[in-house]
Amino acid sequence: YMLLGWFVTSLSMLALLFFSDLSKEAMERNNSGDIEDYADQRVQFANAKDLSTTSFGTPPTIPFLSFSLLLFGTGFWLADVMGDSIVAEKAKLEPEFSRGHLQSTCYACRFFGLMIAAPCSTVIYSTYGPKAVVVLMAALPASIVPLIYVLKETKNVPVASTNEQCAEIYQTVCSRAVWQPMGFVYLYNVLQVGNAAWKQFLKTVLGFTSNQLNALLIAAYVLLWLGIMAYKKFFINWSWRSVYITTTLLNGIFSALQILLIKGITFGLSPFIFALGDDAFADFIGGIQFLPTTIMMVHLCPSGSEGASYAMFTTMSNSAYTLASAFSTLLLGVWDVSKEVMERGELTGMVNLTALTTCIQVSGVLFVGLLPRTKDDLSNLHADPMSGSKIGGVFFFFFTFFSVF
Repeated sequence: YMLLGWFVTSLSMLALLFFSDLSKEAMERNNSGDIEDYADQRVQFANAKDLSTTSFGTPPTIPFLSFSLLLFGTGFWLADVMGDSIVAEKAKLEPEFSRGHLQSTCYACRFFGLMIAAPCSTVIYSTYGPKAVVVLMAALPASIVPLIYVLKETKNVPVASTNEQCAEIYQTVCSRAVWQPMGFVYLYNVLQVGNAAWKQFLKTVLGFTSNQLNALLIAAYVLLWLGIMAYKKFFINWSWRSVYITTTLLNGIFSALQILLIKGITFGLSPFIFALGDDAFADFIGGIQFLPTTIMMVHLCPSGSEGASYAMFTTMSNSAYTLASAFSTLLLGVWDVSKEVMERGELTGMVNLTALTTCIQVSGVLFVGLLPRTKDDLSNLHADPMSGSKIGGVFFFFFTFFSVF
């Protein structure tokens, strides 16, 4: 399964490399509109003898690029599901006193990789163009394939049938220990509605360059990793409710600071530094929130079906974020926050939209009562009279598949 995932990931990028020209020159020609002259080179290729000096192909079309990225993402998530399954299975074997440490270590390594990859890819793209980035995207997954055989795997073990595994998962989601906390995760994530016009404001009004926007992204990954490490070192013994209440209120404060930036109140700081602190610390808070949810999900997985269960729980969580993103787009029509309006200096709509999205995000704290305080409270829910309710299980599946489709 993991082998298939990394194979598809690497193959999709190899196809993109082989069937299109990703050189900087090709991109520049494409951006300048000089496509006809460049297409003539493809005709010359048939009669060319010196292949080393002849360019082949044109920049990828939007459909072909989209299809390649779709395959890349599909393969990546196939491999990612198996990686999460391994972590979930091993995490359930941890001693009670150290529960959560393995997951926090694994995810710290994962986000450390993101933190390193962001600035590296920016430098490589700026220096060598998109071709070098795509080469790495093809080579790195391929380099992982030999390491798969190093993984210790017990073979020829009895495996439950698909019907039995599905029945076990259904019984699991009918438990109040599953549908109640996962209901909180879904509601909370759906309410994390962002300001979809924010980046446009940074570019149009504040004049942020592409390099500055990339710097914000890099800082976000760094603070996200620091948030993971902060939870591992300082907050892992806090109750889950305390973590969510504290981080939600802090997130509300940092989101409200965006209104000050819109109004030009930066306390003597440059707009870039002010925006950097605002956006980056929001990701730091997100990093702290990330681990309690994943630790809780592992505790919900039945033995023997860790992979399928964990994938289903993360699908519900991620689909709620996707739905929140869709709501963010819908809110753009409430006030006029178009580029033309921003260029005229009319920012009332931006202020109103920022205030509204901040209130929606903070409102997630109202549902924190659905979240167990600790792992012990989570275990106690299994014995609750409402545990085993088919209604809870039906609602769980309904909202999961409703959000996906």
